[in-house]
Amino acid sequence: MRRLLGAAALGLALLGTAQAAIDTYEFGSEAERQRYRQLTEELRCPKCQNQNIADSNAPIAMDLRAEIYRMLEEGQSNEQIVEFLVDRYGDFVLYKPPVSGRTLLLWYGPAALLIGGFVLLGVIVLRRRSKGSKARDGLSADERQRLADLLNQASMDKKEQ
Repeated sequence: MRRLLGAAALGLALLGTAQAAIDTYEFGSEAERQRYRQLTEELRCPKCQNQNIADSNAPIAMDLRAEIYRMLEEGQSNEQIVEFLVDRYGDFVLYKPPVSGRTLLLWYGPAALLIGGFVLLGVIVLRRRSKGSKARDGLSADERQRLADLLNQASMDKKEQ
C-alpha cells in the first residue's frame, strides 16, 4: 500500500513539473494570438533538425517563443520579428530561405542533379543501343561475303549427302 501511495505521489509530482513547461501567454486579441501561432509554426528551432519553434521542447525554442511574445507585445511586425531571428540565427530558422547567392545550391541543386541524372541515363542508353547494333552487324563487307560463301557451301554439302 505504501508503494502504491509513493508511486501516486511521484506521478503527481512529475505531472506538475510537466505542466509547468507549457507556455501560457496572455494576448490582447485573437489576432495577436494567431500572429504568435503563425510565427512559431513557420520558424524552425535552431537546435532541432526539422521541428518548428511551436512544437519543440528545447530550451532555446522556449526562449524564442518568449522573445516572439515580447516582440509582439512591443508592437513589432512579423517581418521585423523574422528579420531579428534571421540576423541572430541565420537563414536556417526559415523553412523557405530566400533565393540568394548563398542559397542557390539549396534551391536549384536538386533540380540540377535530377536533370544531370536524366542526361547521364540518356547517354548510357544511347551508347548501349549503338554497341548492340554494332555487335549484331559488326562484320565488314568482306566478312559478310565470306560468311555467305561458307553458308552456301555448307548447304550444298548437305544436299549432296
